[in-house]
Amino acid sequence: MATDNTDVLQGTLDMLILKALSLEPMHGWGISQRIQQISRDVLQINQGSLYPALHRLERRAWIEADWGTSENNRRAKYYQLTSLGKKQLAEERASWQRFTLAVERVLQTT
Repeated sequence: MATDNTDVLQGTLDMLILKALSLEPMHGWGISQRIQQISRDVLQINQGSLYPALHRLERRAWIEADWGTSENNRRAKYYQLTSLGKKQLAEERASWQRFTLAVERVLQTT
């Protein structure tokens, strides 16, 4: 029986978060919702993966955070991309495109 494997490939979560934050600053829940929305519910990021990734990206200075108030009037940490994060996103996107092109070439062989 085939399974629907929608787990995010190892190493792509950072890129997805950076891309989501390139659109606008967001709080953690908003980031996961945006990724899910853009992927048309194919990619779902659980909190157990999201928040450690956000902390990792913050330590690397690819994102920064400030406290603010969410849509439902709750205190929330809002993340935004730094200039280093923009550069990293461009590098990861180029690497991802090379990788997916290589996989596609292998799959197209007869």
